[in-house]
Amino acid sequence: MKKLFSIIVVAALATSFASCGGSGDAEKVAAEAARVADSTRVADSLAAAAAVVAAPDTTTAPAAAPASTEAAAPAGH
Repeated sequence: MKKLFSIIVVAALATSFASCGGSGDAEKVAAEAARVADSTRVADSLAAAAAVVAAPDTTTAPAAAPASTEAAAPAGH
């Protein structure tokens, strides 16, 4: 009977330690998720800024657009 009681007490203590000790991993996972979200936000902001810088200026009309993309043949040929 003493052995059975000892086994039950040890099992109860092991269960209570295991259930209370896992918060460190959850905090690490939450911190990693926050870091990834921050870096994603920064990357999106940089991509949006690069798109604005790379966009052509459409506020003025082009001076003269060529009729075709081929070069005109020189006169006399």
